[in-house]
Amino acid sequence: MNIYDIAELAGVSIATVSRVINDSPNVAEKTKQRVREVMEEYAYIPSGFSRGLGLNTLKTIGLLCPDAADDYMAKAVACLEHSLRDYGYNCVLCCSGYNYEDCQISVTTLLRRRVDAMILIGSIYADDDPDSERVNYIREAAAQIPTFMVNGYVRGENIYCALCDDFDASYAAATQMIQSGRKRILFLTDVNTVSTNLKRKGCEAALADAGLKLWGDVNVGLSNQINQTRDYLLKLPGLDVDGVFAANDALAAGALKYAKRKGLSVPGDLCVIGYNNSELSVCCDPELSTIDSRESRLCQIAIDSMKLRLSGRQANEKVFAKGFLIRRGTTDF
Repeated sequence: MNIYDIAELAGVSIATVSRVINDSPNVAEKTKQRVREVMEEYAYIPSGFSRGLGLNTLKTIGLLCPDAADDYMAKAVACLEHSLRDYGYNCVLCCSGYNYEDCQISVTTLLRRRVDAMILIGSIYADDDPDSERVNYIREAAAQIPTFMVNGYVRGENIYCALCDDFDASYAAATQMIQSGRKRILFLTDVNTVSTNLKRKGCEAALADAGLKLWGDVNVGLSNQINQTRDYLLKLPGLDVDGVFAANDALAAGALKYAKRKGLSVPGDLCVIGYNNSELSVCCDPELSTIDSRESRLCQIAIDSMKLRLSGRQANEKVFAKGFLIRRGTTDF
């Protein structure tokens, strides 16, 4: 039994059934009574779709991330879904992968689901050039519904972004690593995103200010797989570094496994810094020093901005949260 069946049995349109479900004053009491009697007779339980038809809203938010298996993405999705549920909204999750065309398709899929707004998680949906035509598909989506970004930025109308200042956080952490005596620092990453590029640039800027350069910039291309990262590093010829700056905690954990296999002491022989302050950072031995990218705070900023916009008020186009290094056992400063 669905809303179409109820409408047919009651002799009204599906929009009228939806208005009755929402107790709209624009439906005659006699009609309301007839529809309610049919609903009761057939034990009909209204769906979100049924409720939304009469209000021009399904009270549903589209969540888009590249990969829900990724620790950062999974935590963000959980945080957003919990907050949205408290606010009375349902969620539709779509995982786009990292391919540009698939990202476009995923945005279109969410729009077709008639969501009230979209929240895009991760800088894979951003571009180093905020005016780039490459992100026009996001601007086009924002012309239809409010669009919010967690740790990504696109310049455009009806787009609201919450970001960690990855450059400054990376610059500060790398500076401390250098001041502790590290001179041969490896930058370790797996995907090429705006956030990754900012982390790399922050690290490079700190080295440049000390008259140094990155020892190497390695993209392992393994999507956060810890043991594979270890094996990749073990196969690198001439790897002679005293510091590793990893773009995420999983890569840093792989570097720690590499150090153990090579018999290197941490942090004595090798200093390691991760990124995101994930659960992985306290599963390592020694526990991982990592940059807290303020993920929960970014999600809350996105939710607060969404509440403002969906209630007809203005929100800030861009809000920064300051990341900071959490010192644990893989650094000695």
